[in-house]
Amino acid sequence: MSEQKRQDKINQALQSFKDDSVSFMNQLPGKCDAFGNEVTGDSLFSEEDIASKDFITIRDGFRGALEAGQDEATRAAFQSNDLAQNVVDTFTYSQLEDMETAGLTSASLSESPWSDDYWAMYSGILGKRYGDPDFPVVKDPSNKDWKQQYDYVQARPASGILASNDDQKIDQLSPSEKYDALIGDDAGNLTRIMWEEGKSYYDQYGKVETWMGICHGWAPAAYMLGRPQKTIVLKAADGRDIKFYPSDIKSLATLLWANRMPPTRFIGGRCNEKEPAQDENGRVTSQEGFDTNPGTWHQSVVNQIGVSKRSLVLDVTFDYEVWNQPIHAYSYRYFNPQTYTYANSLEEAKVSKAEFTADRFAAYRSSKAVDFVGVHMELSYVIETDPTQRETDTPEEDLIRKVDYYYDLEIKANNWIVGGEWYINTHPDFLWTPSEQARAVTSYDRMVSGGWDESEALPNSWRVAAKQAAISERAPLASIVEEMIKRSRA
Repeated sequence: MSEQKRQDKINQALQSFKDDSVSFMNQLPGKCDAFGNEVTGDSLFSEEDIASKDFITIRDGFRGALEAGQDEATRAAFQSNDLAQNVVDTFTYSQLEDMETAGLTSASLSESPWSDDYWAMYSGILGKRYGDPDFPVVKDPSNKDWKQQYDYVQARPASGILASNDDQKIDQLSPSEKYDALIGDDAGNLTRIMWEEGKSYYDQYGKVETWMGICHGWAPAAYMLGRPQKTIVLKAADGRDIKFYPSDIKSLATLLWANRMPPTRFIGGRCNEKEPAQDENGRVTSQEGFDTNPGTWHQSVVNQIGVSKRSLVLDVTFDYEVWNQPIHAYSYRYFNPQTYTYANSLEEAKVSKAEFTADRFAAYRSSKAVDFVGVHMELSYVIETDPTQRETDTPEEDLIRKVDYYYDLEIKANNWIVGGEWYINTHPDFLWTPSEQARAVTSYDRMVSGGWDESEALPNSWRVAAKQAAISERAPLASIVEEMIKRSRA
C-alpha cells in the first residue's frame, strides 16, 4: 500500500469514529477458520454453548493451564496486568521518541512462524487421515460429524492397513497412526487417545463442537521450534519405511506443545461476556473487557517484535472467543486525537491535556497523563492452514492476516507511556509467550539414552519412553519430535 493510500485509509477511519464512535468501536474485523476462509459473528460458539457457559469452562481451562505454569518471577496478577515487562524478553523502550530514533516504527521477523492446522477434535485431532481422499471430512469438508469420522477409522483400522503392506494406504494414515507405527505401539495408544477426547464429548452432548482443537499448542510451537522443511522417511519399529510430511511433523509438535506446555509469561484480563457493557461512546466499561491496555500493547509489540526479534501470541478478540495467533510483523503511524487526522510526525500528533477538548474517554484517563498521541497500527499475524501431503514447506505457504488497531497513548511528564484508550473494541485480549529457552518436554524424555541412527529404527529406550508418554501424558516424546524437525531441516 502506498503511503498516500495509507494516510487516506487512516483519515477515513478516524472520520468514521468521529461521526459514530459506537458503530466504529463495535465493528468486527474479518477472522478466518483453519482453512483461511472468512468467518463472522458467533460461529465458534452456538447459542446453547453461550447459554450453558460451556465456553467459559474451555477458556478458563486453557488460561488456567497457562497461568499455572507461569514463572513466578514474571507473573502479572490480573489486577496489575498493564506491564509490558511481564511478557517481553527484553524491555528497552517506553518512550515514543526513543522508539523512533531506534527505527522501530515498523518491524518484521526474519521468518514468519509456520502455519499449521488447529487439528479439530471433531476430526480426531492427530487421528485425522487428512491424506485419505475417502476420509469423511476430506471427501466432504462440510461433514463435521465426529461419529462419521470415528466410524470410518474403526472400520479401517491402522493395524489392518499396515498388515496389507499397501504403501499408498500406509502413506495416507494419520499423523498419530504413523507415530504409533514408528514407536512400535501395536495398541495404537496415541491414536486411541486422540479419538477418546472427542468420544467423551460426543457421548455426553451428541456432538463435538467444531471450534475445539489445539491451536494453543500450535501458536507457540510455530516459533519456538524450527520449521519442518521437507519430508523425511523414518524406519518404523517393524523395519518398514514410514513417510512423514512437514504437516505430520508440525502436528506432532503442536500436540506436544498443547499437552506439555512449559512455563509462560502472560498478561491480560478475563472477559467471559458475550456483550460487555459499554458507555455512550461505545467504550467497554468493564475492566475485564477492556483487557490489555493500549500502552502495554504498544510497548509489548515494539519491544518483543522490534527489539527481541521473537514472536508473541495474542488472543485476537476481546470477548468470549479465543483466537490464539503468533505475531509476525507490525507497522504504526500517528494521528492527532483532537482533530482525528493523520499526523506526519510525533510532534504533530501530540496533544496536551489542556488542548484535548475532543477526548471521548476523559473519564478514564490516568491522572499522570499530560499529553496524548493517536496511533494506527497495522499488525500481521499467522493463521492456520489445512494439512497437506506437500513434500516441502516454506514461509510462502503460510497464511498471514493483517488487522488495523486504532488507539491513543497517554504520555506523562518524562515522556513515558503510562496508558491509553482503544478506539475499537475488537482489540487483543491477552498476550503470552514461553521464555526464549523454554522447551515442551514429557516426563519420560529423561528415560531416553543414546542416539538415534538415521538408518535404524528407534532404540529400545526411546520406544519405551514414547509409549509411556503417549499413555500417561497424551503427547509424543519431545526427543522424537525435535529429532524429526532437525532431520527435516538438514
